[in-house]
Amino acid sequence: MKTIPVETTINGDSTEFLCHADESLLDVLRDRLGMTGSKEGCGTGDCGACSVMLNGRVVCSCLVLGVETQGAEIETIEGMANGEELHPLQRVFLEEAALQCGVCTPGILVAAKALLEKNPDPTDTEVRYWLAGNLCRCTGYDKIIKAVQTAAAEMRSA
Repeated sequence: MKTIPVETTINGDSTEFLCHADESLLDVLRDRLGMTGSKEGCGTGDCGACSVMLNGRVVCSCLVLGVETQGAEIETIEGMANGEELHPLQRVFLEEAALQCGVCTPGILVAAKALLEKNPDPTDTEVRYWLAGNLCRCTGYDKIIKAVQTAAAEMRSA
């Protein structure tokens, strides 16, 4: 099968890659670019483990074709930290044990960051609504909601 060249921006860096016409963005990120933070939980867009930002919107990368990202801006979990300094959401998730196996965590963090960029002071209901597309099979959601709220409060006071 013929490969197609794609030029895009990933986490602020110009990126070029070759992919097949039927190859998902998730597979491109993981298999071609070595960005293994996004996880495949279901492959059908139901779990949110593969969530990334695409042109400012949270999307399931398993449902987007790599060729569709020509000229796009993509943000992944790998771009969340600032070098060795974790994003407040990442740090608080660790401090408050808001994760267990870690499969859902990258997608939840990407979605939570998008929420806090739009609404820095969400209610618990708003957090739950925003993260509804992300399924966690290990922890339940109470620690996740608390961690998002703790990070939001910290980010507002910074």
